Amino acid sequence: MNSSWRIPWRALQRAASTFVPMLGLAVLAWSQPAPKPVAAPPVPSVRDLKFPPLRPIQIPNVETLTLPNGMKLYLLEDHELPLVNASARIRTGNLFDPPDKIGLATITGAVMRSGGTRSKTGDQLDLELENIAASVESHIDESSASVSFDALKENTDEVLGLFHDVLTEPQFRQDKIDLAKSQLRSSIARRNDDAHGIAEREFEDSVYGKQTPYGWSMEYATVDRITRDDLTSFYQRYFFPANVMLAVWGDFNAAEMKSKIERVFGDWRVTQPAVPAFPAVRKTTAPGIYLAAKSDVTQTFFSIGHLGGELRDKEFPALQVMADILGGGFRSRLFQRVRTRMGNAYEIGADWGANYDHPGLFEISGSTKSASTVETFKAIQEEVEKIRTSEVTDEELNTAKQTALNSLVFAFDTKAKTLGRVLTYEYYGYPKDFIQQYQKALVAVTKAEVLRVAKERLDPAAFTIVAVGNPQDFGKPLESLGGPVARIDLTIPDAKAEAPRDPASATKGTQILQRAQAAAGGAAKIAAVRDYSDVAEFEISGAGGGMRVRQTDRWVAPGFFRQDSELPAGKISAYFDPVNRNGWISTPQGSGPLAGAQLKQVQGDLFRLYFRLLLSDRLPGVTLDAVDDRTVEIRDAESGETARMEIDPATGLPSKVLYDSVVVAGAPVPVEDRYSDFQEAGGIKIPVKITISQAGRKFADVTLSDYKINTGLETGDLGKQP
Repeated sequence: MNSSWRIPWRALQRAASTFVPMLGLAVLAWSQPAPKPVAAPPVPSVRDLKFPPLRPIQIPNVETLTLPNGMKLYLLEDHELPLVNASARIRTGNLFDPPDKIGLATITGAVMRSGGTRSKTGDQLDLELENIAASVESHIDESSASVSFDALKENTDEVLGLFHDVLTEPQFRQDKIDLAKSQLRSSIARRNDDAHGIAEREFEDSVYGKQTPYGWSMEYATVDRITRDDLTSFYQRYFFPANVMLAVWGDFNAAEMKSKIERVFGDWRVTQPAVPAFPAVRKTTAPGIYLAAKSDVTQTFFSIGHLGGELRDKEFPALQVMADILGGGFRSRLFQRVRTRMGNAYEIGADWGANYDHPGLFEISGSTKSASTVETFKAIQEEVEKIRTSEVTDEELNTAKQTALNSLVFAFDTKAKTLGRVLTYEYYGYPKDFIQQYQKALVAVTKAEVLRVAKERLDPAAFTIVAVGNPQDFGKPLESLGGPVARIDLTIPDAKAEAPRDPASATKGTQILQRAQAAAGGAAKIAAVRDYSDVAEFEISGAGGGMRVRQTDRWVAPGFFRQDSELPAGKISAYFDPVNRNGWISTPQGSGPLAGAQLKQVQGDLFRLYFRLLLSDRLPGVTLDAVDDRTVEIRDAESGETARMEIDPATGLPSKVLYDSVVVAGAPVPVEDRYSDFQEAGGIKIPVKITISQAGRKFADVTLSDYKINTGLETGDLGKQP
């Protein structure tokens, strides 16, 4: 059974118009002379329009206090809409990940919410919040964590209670940990699919240093090492009241909200030592030219630059103006030369990156024709040198300053955004009037200052150049830029190569599977199944809009497989031949070979076929490992498929299967199939009801309306195209 077909929909609209004729009377006055034409007033030029200067940014009064348990509270009334919102910011981040467990903070942030609380599972929270149009979310990024909620005013008390439970007593249930780890493994597997993403990632990692928290990457092995105990330990270390800043804004009375918060969080009195400072940035990689060879692209993606600075740097306003003139938009120097006049680049831009608490990156990035790669890089170097040696024009300066000043309007156009900025400034230790200081400094930037910071802070000799493309298509070798070229290895390390399998785990995994075989009817009966067919009725829920789908699966041992799906948009059929490792797919738009994501999808469904999954210990190239006392992880080396089967401790029957389902477009979707209502066919117990969840949310209820084994199906029956 397959839960990952995406159904295309097309909205049909009809338009009608009516024409109503109008009658009028024309009177000709021949005796009157024709009036002299009046000249139209001149149309003013856009350049002649005058606007008043932007007013200083006004920060609303935010009531700030510290609760008895040490938690800082920020309250801002906003009665424009009947909504209440809150966000708790916690001083932690993935910069605190252990080097051998990179991904720990990310998983902790996700499972705080999805794993539920002491009294409710994550799924129960989903249902309760959806019923009242509210949300509670959690997240951990590089240098901060957040737990937030949004609610209608009348539901504030109920949602505030759920928010409290997520923040103070998350349970980190194992199934949601497994789901989060599966999602990260999927992102690792596909991190080399996007050439632009490769350039960005490798540039950042190379400049910061790949062996530092700012430059290291998650790998299969680092994710696989993370356990539930690691999550609970990470949470306990960083989530305590004195390490929390809670901002609440919306339609409420500040005094009443203060009383509610004090009452709700009065029982949270956990203490921990103060959190240490985040690690400092230390440059560890020498500048140079780096090439990530990728033969499946027709252009070169690139990132060029070095370390930037911090927002608190007094020269940041001038550096921001300088970077905008260099490559900030259509009128920038780089765009005009490389994109407009030379016609080489598809896109190009420059930015002086600045972070709140550590240096950002000065980066010139974009993409160019493969044959013009070296020519484009040399033009970039020349433009950088020009801005370092001569003043910019008055027009360039004024345009860049106005661009930066006008952007502030949108950063503070709501009370919610303003409160977020206030919270951020205090979180990172910035003065309360930082934004006013910054606004004044932008206004005061001069041409001489832009030239000075360009000379002092831009260092072409320290540039790191990362190119992602096919070197066979380069017009000239990258070495012609004047230095050696280091090759970037894009290989994704296999977790098994770093962490050899534990024989005890393999033995225990086999025992778990054998218990499931016995409960289902015995390994001998299952192995005697030579063909199988079923008809499944899918009731798609949620975003699917209540759609119904009928799907017929037919299988002939060892691996001939066919699916026929009847969808509202038409019928889709797919067939896979294990001998020739190919097949075909037929859709309403036509037929063709089974390949790409569709092939991967069908192979995954074949891998997870109930009978084959139960006999995984007998299939060549398939390995078993115990995850816990009732869960076995099953991996197929040839197809790369992985699934986790969990058995019911009472019956021994499979209770659910966790896996990633490939979709036609986009990243793989983590899926959970939950089995129930087992019925017998040929002495074998088969689940005839299945609940499918995708990405932690219910996707469909599936019922088998027909299921048969050993009916004499032939491979020729499966291979006939519609």
